[in-house]
Amino acid sequence: MRRRIDLGPVSPLPVALALALTAAAAWAAWLGWDQHRDVQPDGTETGPYEAWQVIGLGLILLVPVCWAAYRGLAASAVAGVTAGLTCAAFYDWSDDASGLFVIGVGMVMVGSLAVTAGVCALIGALKPKTPTARRGG
Repeated sequence: MRRRIDLGPVSPLPVALALALTAAAAWAAWLGWDQHRDVQPDGTETGPYEAWQVIGLGLILLVPVCWAAYRGLAASAVAGVTAGLTCAAFYDWSDDASGLFVIGVGMVMVGSLAVTAGVCALIGALKPKTPTARRGG
């Protein structure tokens, strides 16, 4: 017989804060160390991030977002990850003298909000429904 460990109810605020810290730490681990642009032979610049870094960041954050959504804490997942990535992007890019970093930060905010909400909606739709208790006698 399989036993299921029940952690009991989880408060949404600590989950949101933990996910914000996780998202900021993941940003630092995946994107924070790469700060230079690559110059191609034709003179164009790319970077500073490679596609695999951004994909890695997204895949790492997928695990805690799915956990929170499965536990019914989708709002905490969306708020926490969006806040964490937005703050990390702001901190990382705020030394840009042109001021255009604010547009990039806004794009990170909107993109992370949309993707996290979409993942939470998908998990909510795929989550098995618990059967209702039968009444009668």
